[in-house]
Amino acid sequence: MVLQDNDQTKEPMGPYQWPARKDTAVIGKDHDRLDGLVKSTGAAKYTYDVNLKNQLIAVALGCPHSHVRIKSVDSTAAEEVDGVVHVEVLEQGKEGKEVRWAGELLVVVAAESEGAAREGVANIKIEYEMLDVFTADDDLEAAQRAKRTTKGGNRIETEQEPGDDDDEDEFYEKEFVRLFKDAEIVHEGEYGIDAITHCCLEPHGATAVWEGDKLVVYLSTQNVSGTDDQFAGALGVTANDVEVRCDYIGGGFGSKFAPDYWGIAAARIAKKTGRPVRLMLDRDQELRIGGSRPSGYVKVKVGADKTGKLSVWDSHHWGTGGSGRGAVSIGVVPYVMVPPNRRSIATNINTNNAPVRAWRAPNHPQGCALSQTVIDDVAGKLGKDSYDVFMANLANCTNGKAEVYADQMKVAARLMDWKAKWHPHGKGAVKGSVVEGLGMGLHTWGGAAHPSTCTLKIHPDGSVESFLGSQDLGSGTRTVCAQVLAETLGLKVTDVTVNLGSSKYPISGPSGGSTTVGGVSQSHRRSAQDGLQKLFVLVAAKLGAKASDLIATGGRIQTTDGNKSLSWKQACSLLGVTPLETTRSHERGKDGALSSSGVAGVQMAHVSVDKDTGVIRVNKFVAVQDQGLVINPKTCKSQISGAVIMGIAASIYEQRVNDPRTGLFLNSGSFDRDGYGLARLGDVGDIVVELYEPESERSRGVIGNGEPPAISPKTAISNAVANALGVRVPVVPMTPKRVLDALAKAAGKA
Repeated sequence: MVLQDNDQTKEPMGPYQWPARKDTAVIGKDHDRLDGLVKSTGAAKYTYDVNLKNQLIAVALGCPHSHVRIKSVDSTAAEEVDGVVHVEVLEQGKEGKEVRWAGELLVVVAAESEGAAREGVANIKIEYEMLDVFTADDDLEAAQRAKRTTKGGNRIETEQEPGDDDDEDEFYEKEFVRLFKDAEIVHEGEYGIDAITHCCLEPHGATAVWEGDKLVVYLSTQNVSGTDDQFAGALGVTANDVEVRCDYIGGGFGSKFAPDYWGIAAARIAKKTGRPVRLMLDRDQELRIGGSRPSGYVKVKVGADKTGKLSVWDSHHWGTGGSGRGAVSIGVVPYVMVPPNRRSIATNINTNNAPVRAWRAPNHPQGCALSQTVIDDVAGKLGKDSYDVFMANLANCTNGKAEVYADQMKVAARLMDWKAKWHPHGKGAVKGSVVEGLGMGLHTWGGAAHPSTCTLKIHPDGSVESFLGSQDLGSGTRTVCAQVLAETLGLKVTDVTVNLGSSKYPISGPSGGSTTVGGVSQSHRRSAQDGLQKLFVLVAAKLGAKASDLIATGGRIQTTDGNKSLSWKQACSLLGVTPLETTRSHERGKDGALSSSGVAGVQMAHVSVDKDTGVIRVNKFVAVQDQGLVINPKTCKSQISGAVIMGIAASIYEQRVNDPRTGLFLNSGSFDRDGYGLARLGDVGDIVVELYEPESERSRGVIGNGEPPAISPKTAISNAVANALGVRVPVVPMTPKRVLDALAKAAGKA
């Protein structure tokens, strides 16, 4: 359905602003997700659930080796399998092609049933030339020997700058020697955070069907409005000939912005066969090639005063996002609290792992973990409370949020009962073999609203609906949009309908970077305000009042004194037979009263560690988060809790195990403790979320929060473990083996 806007060219009415906190009836109030019932009952249909008439099931063969060249492909036996309709060798599976990571899809078999497709795949014969393999991204020296490194950049900033006649390299070398000599305390350490892989509940994939020359694609995507062009370009058609649909998505987290070559393949095979084709990755493929978050490792030396405030930072970090991708950004090491004198050097490592994809706050979790563990170790070395040392380092904040962090730290400390529970590193009570500890971390993020266009229709029967080419990742986008409409029009949330999930609706941005809620709330507020003003003109004539004296509240339109009014349905009946339609947009970069960017958050963890087994348990986790104006506290808190749970999993359980000889991902087959481990309900402890919304932050408008709370859980938990043990487990995830190894090393037994 394409909605035409007849009103977009007219001057918006505005001014656009949110009502004061005291005047809200819907915004800022808890509301259940509008799609909660259909999801919980199984009625919601995800991309994986699409089952069209005469549909073929496609299964892909993934490369079983980490680095090879294709010598030959023979699909003859596969084509002869009963039920197989089509076999297609993908571009990267053709003779002579170099494959750089295991799992890369080479051949697709489309058949009448999944069983026949898998039998076809099993009958494909490929001859490979084996090539060198390297996956040891944590070993910088090994990477250098293997010639797998490139320069990743550097950044040097000092209070004393070189003169015009100085040799800069010589000046900085001498300056850093002096700075460390002048520091009251010097600390050196090595820290790391492993790569982790995407593992969306719903794997990547698509179902494609051609309706004549028009393509309809059911795609598991975070980018409904932006993927029709990508299909069109790959298939040689126009975007007008493509509709992308995604009513519901089972997770994305940054990995589903594009159709991917397997989505394109499904569309291409559907065209060749004249039948709908479903191609979804299986669980093993999802873990192997669905994307990963890059690793990061660092050697660092810092100098500080006796309060623990850092004055100088000198580090070299390295890591990788897999084949052809490098270390985390030089701009996030150190993170948030940046000493006035710093030198950061990065080295990129190229491995034979599948490439990186965006993963909830790209670069920030690594930068936080590689930086704020250092601050915590300085606190431990001084015998000071980490809280006090973090507070001292707020003077080095580079994002203008020092006062916000200080206030959030006080709130978090109260909720955690920090002062009562705190003890010097490694000096807490011992209960058998179990020790407890506290840790904290803080983070920042942008969250500027993405572009969004909303078409609003107010119908003569009083029904209201909006249309936008956005998507709901499970975070409650539908509900937020409905709340904005209900608040603006003086209705109940259940009185409005939000239509999204089609690229034929007005264009909206992709859901990534914590940009969605700011964008869609902007476009909905603008459309609703302007539509209401037009309705006011009709009502004013009916009531003999001024349009400027009317308000919408409680399902009625009335004068401000309440003496004259019409019900909402009576007011809408004045439209006659034609709906009132307004289309309004928000352009990214145009912050205003409705949305802005830049948030801060503080997190604290309380953990128990068994020194005999190395097992870590999270007892309590506190997250204090700023995100400007909160439209739906319930879904906002849920979003934060989900991010914390992901952080707990990444801190303790999620570990990609590669065979050092072959590079193969050994534990991709399941999510149990022997496979790719994820946190379960009993693993997450008590999660306490506090929405930080003083008027100073609320007045900045809506800012997204999908990314920020996923940044610092690893840091807070790592610091809590260090506080418990008195020993740093240097690399996240902190598996039982790594805990025991760290204890053995500290005891001189390793």
